[in-house]
Amino acid sequence: MDNPRPLSDWQLHCARRTVFSGGVIAYPTEAVWGLGCDPWDQEAVERILELKQRPVEKGMILVASSVEQVRFLLDPLPDSLQAEAKRHWPGPVTCLVPDVKQQVPAWVRGQHRSIAVRVSEHPVVRALCDATGMPLVSTSCNPAGRQPARRIWQVRRYFGGQLDWIVPGALGGNRKPSRIIDIVSGQQLR
Repeated sequence: MDNPRPLSDWQLHCARRTVFSGGVIAYPTEAVWGLGCDPWDQEAVERILELKQRPVEKGMILVASSVEQVRFLLDPLPDSLQAEAKRHWPGPVTCLVPDVKQQVPAWVRGQHRSIAVRVSEHPVVRALCDATGMPLVSTSCNPAGRQPARRIWQVRRYFGGQLDWIVPGALGGNRKPSRIIDIVSGQQLR
């Protein structure tokens, strides 16, 4: 991590207020800058899809600060699948978790029966999820077909005034986006 300084109370307050008011934020993650919002706010998610020029069918990732924040997805699963997901977290691994009770809206899940979930180790991501008390949408900060932003100036160049808040901080030490593992099949998809 280049700059491990924690977010100030004011920065967290502004980010939390932005998410709760239906806004879209940009924030540093383990490898690239991400775009995020409240996953249960359809208009906010649709704004991200529009900014990225991404079809809703592809689905997006939920990022959380702890297993407890995604317990609602794990509880309906057999113990073996819960254990498989938990063995990858926290860390830079995104697990495809069956959404047995369809608790995550289709505008986040896309055309899939599973939801992509990561419990992050990144201090900014964890602070944001803790401040909002929920997992957040997490998708790379870039228009479709462009390289994900790795610097704050790229975030501004891609989306400028279209974002409601840019959360300061440094990227984690990863050079590649998180691995994606299907916890049912064990297959690594990325």
